[in-house]
Amino acid sequence: MRALLQRVRSASVEIEGERTALIGPGLLVFLGVTHDDGPDDLDWLAGKVSRLRIFEDENGKMNRSVTESGGAVLVVSQFTLYADTRRGNRPGFDQAVRPDLANSLYEDFCTTLRALGLMVATGQFAADMLVSLQNDGPVTILLDSAERKASRHLRAEEKP
Repeated sequence: MRALLQRVRSASVEIEGERTALIGPGLLVFLGVTHDDGPDDLDWLAGKVSRLRIFEDENGKMNRSVTESGGAVLVVSQFTLYADTRRGNRPGFDQAVRPDLANSLYEDFCTTLRALGLMVATGQFAADMLVSLQNDGPVTILLDSAERKASRHLRAEEKP
């Protein structure tokens, strides 16, 4: 799973001229799902999103999580995070999982964030959305559960 996080002062989703989601300060999360993603990826990513210390404390240091700062989260499904641009100029999306499975994991991700105590707003899966945001910082971070798996594999190879 990939999540592109943007620290925002506000973010919203509009579908067919109607605003369907709006948050104030917090995180805008674009979420992409690939074929081998499962519950472990979802739990790790939701935990990371809720605990990542990218909000300023009283000294102006990025030392607080969205949970600690009282922020909200807007989650938007984004299959294009798995675009393959290695060949030609037209991206391929073979690494993005089929919509029914992606929607299920997207919904589970949002449910997990709520269970972690966050206020979560959502886009509409597979809809043509206009996403607006006021990026704060700007702070933009890409999280990928595959990197977590790779780092565990590398640590295991280092052991005697």
